[in-house]
Amino acid sequence: MIRGLRIAATCVLLSAATGAAAQEARPILTLNQERLFDESVFGQRMQEEIDSAYQTLAAENRQIEAELEAEERRLTELRPTLPPEEFRPLAEAFDRRVTEIRRTQDGKSREIAARNDEAVQTFMQTALPVLAAIMEENRAEIIIESRSVFVAAQRIDITDEARERIDAALRDNNTPDED
Repeated sequence: MIRGLRIAATCVLLSAATGAAAQEARPILTLNQERLFDESVFGQRMQEEIDSAYQTLAAENRQIEAELEAEERRLTELRPTLPPEEFRPLAEAFDRRVTEIRRTQDGKSREIAARNDEAVQTFMQTALPVLAAIMEENRAEIIIESRSVFVAAQRIDITDEARERIDAALRDNNTPDED
């Protein structure tokens, strides 16, 4: 209880001290970059596309897995009926096929992840001029990732304003969310 009161008193003192200092200093702004992307029209559309691509890949993987399991059962049934020198090449061919399929499917997964990374980069390229304008309007010196801040006044968080402006900029420019 006493510790809680000390923390509350410290926060009040810090708030008063920063309030006085804020009149003299330029403000610091905060932004939740993940929320900015995830809640934007572009980010939501990209997430739907990425989710759809992963779901398609997962369905493909399930189909391949079923086919491989059937082939493995067939090989298991053949094993007692074939001499080792005839069975070994069949088993090795199966293993090579499994390895190649795994490599191919892993490549597809990496391609989807790369598309997501490219989308975030494209979004941030559009976001930077918007964020610069918000900084200038607020005479801010810096925008800090809000998830790295321990305590801050909500009024310095520009995530919602930035998202709205970026959505408008993308809509007005027909890029990239109107592709």
